[in-house]
Amino acid sequence: MSELQQSAQFFKALSEPVRLRILNLLLHSDAEICVCALIEALDIPQSVISRHLAYLRKAELVQARREGVWMHYSLHAQMPTMYRSVLAEFKRGSLSEPQLKADFDKIGCVLCVSA
Repeated sequence: MSELQQSAQFFKALSEPVRLRILNLLLHSDAEICVCALIEALDIPQSVISRHLAYLRKAELVQARREGVWMHYSLHAQMPTMYRSVLAEFKRGSLSEPQLKADFDKIGCVLCVSA
């Protein structure tokens, strides 16, 4: 895949609100996040979350680790510099958006309860 095609796939991955909500939580997390926490924080069915995570994996934005029946996700460790730069800018302004702030507040509660 050419660099131009990879860039197009990256920007397509950012074009869906659910994927932005997932990325926002991963960007603000110091650790990986279990799908179960994403389901509860975003109040979206598991099938929808999984479909969007698969898209983010294909775009090489996230990586997964299985633990028992659950998958745990984190930002891809070998993400290109350009992706990191764009996501850093998104992170800087994300918590001023009410939905993203609410997601962040809610996952904090979910992670504290499940820890």
